[in-house]
Amino acid sequence: KIYAMHWGTDSRLLVSASQDGKLIVWDSYSTNKVSAIPLKSSWVMTCCYAPSGNCVACGGLDNMCSIYNLKTREGNVKVNRELVGHNGYLSCCRFLNDNEIITSSGDTTCVLWDIETGREKTTFLGHSGDVMSLAVSPDFSLFISGACDATAKLWDIRQAECRQTFLGHESDINAICFFPNGNAICTGSDDATCRLYDLRADQELTCYSCDSIICGITSVAFSRSGRLLLAGYDDFNCNIWDSLKGERCGVLSGHDNRVSCLGVPENGMAVATGSWDSFLKIWN
Repeated sequence: KIYAMHWGTDSRLLVSASQDGKLIVWDSYSTNKVSAIPLKSSWVMTCCYAPSGNCVACGGLDNMCSIYNLKTREGNVKVNRELVGHNGYLSCCRFLNDNEIITSSGDTTCVLWDIETGREKTTFLGHSGDVMSLAVSPDFSLFISGACDATAKLWDIRQAECRQTFLGHESDINAICFFPNGNAICTGSDDATCRLYDLRADQELTCYSCDSIICGITSVAFSRSGRLLLAGYDDFNCNIWDSLKGERCGVLSGHDNRVSCLGVPENGMAVATGSWDSFLKIWN
């Protein structure tokens, strides 16, 4: 079962985490494995690629975030740092740079870490349920989180405070992402809807749903222009929505189990979907 994937900034390499206890870095052009990293704990729930391409990170039911250095002198991949401090599972992690990473957890908090020292720099408190997902703004100054309290929050990383809270969902928020220009966010929830919130207007703009979709959303991502919203569902499909019109304009069906993760690379040329059917598929 593949649980998570994240593109590298080169739009070629991507990392995926599955509960077979491996973190795999793939070359999406050749479909070759670049590295396969054995994990101490096979219960992974999230993984991410550093913007520099130097490191990857992962975490899950072991309650910690493990950082792996891909560019060692010896050429082997090894654990660089284990960040311990959360009292619940690690649901998501995203690098700011090679020395800073933000994690979200089932203990209702998000934490900014100093990787070099392995210490917590900032703890972000405010959610009243498990935090399921986070995303960093294009300029790396803000991040958003979605939680089981059915709210999404916008946080200022440097000021260490919650700027805005977005309501509207009727169940857990499982996935969250920024609109490409950073002025809006999208959430995906167990209430079978995705919602688009405008940061400057501080309100919901669009709700993406239709009567035939009755299952939860696991993952969300925008196309490079932001016109298309891609969402992965528990019913094994990935639906494509016109973000302006709020209408469904396509379906990617090819998985035999729940679509657990998806991602669009920086160049916008493809979408990768990962599923519990053990396949990672790249669509263009």
